[in-house]
Formats: sequence, structure tokens, C-alpha cells
Amino acid sequence: VQLQASGGGLVQAGGSLRLSCAASGRTLSNYHMAWFRQASGKEREFVAAISWSGQGIYYPDSVKGRFTISRDNAKNTAYLQMNSLKPEDTAVYYCAAARGVTEGWDRLHKYGEEYGYWGQGTLVTVSS
Repeated sequence: VQLQASGGGLVQAGGSLRLSCAASGRTLSNYHMAWFRQASGKEREFVAAISWSGQGIYYPDSVKGRFTISRDNAKNTAYLQMNSLKPEDTAVYYCAAARGVTEGWDRLHKYGEEYGYWGQGTLVTVSS
């Protein structure tokens, strides 16, 4: 599956953005989806994940209550709605996909190694 992330940009603190991750080559309904981010000079960080069925949704404490991951399998697209953005949210955001049969994904969803497919990244810059 090929992934194309979009929707990044420059926004003021407190603002909102919605990122999209469009899939091609395979139907997205067979994959768990996730978003990660990497700020300049920092390690990659887990942001959100959603199971292939949409029943399992996970966030780290740093974005819980502000970010919402969703998916529209009919459109072969996953989304990340980001509200109440903070300057520390500034990073390149990547979407990733893992096969729906990936064993242990429910426990391991926050580790990038679980995902075999990655989009190219979209830059989000939050100004103070």
C-alpha cells in the first residue's frame, strides 16, 4: 500500500489542522493506521493509532483530548484532526500502516517498527 500524507501547514497556537493520509494500491480496511511525528533534532514520537475496524483507538497523554484519529475506509483515507495546537506540536507528521493481521498490534501500536508502510510526511508548524 502507498500512503500520501497532506494537510500540514503553518497555524497559530490554539488553532486547528486536519491531516489526511490517502492510501492507494490496497484497500485501507485491511490495515491498522497510525500517525507519528518527528520534531527537528528529536526522536520519532507516536501520536495516534486506529485499528483496521476502528474499534481500537490509542493516543499518548501529550495529545489526548486535543487530537482525534479517524478513518473512512470507503475513501481509503485516514485523518488526524488536531485542535488546540501548541508550539511543541511542531514536527513533520507521518502516517503509517500495518497489516490487519499484525500479531500483537493492540499492545505494540505505539512502536514504529510495527508498521511496514509509511507516507512521506507533512510539516506542521505552530507559531506562538
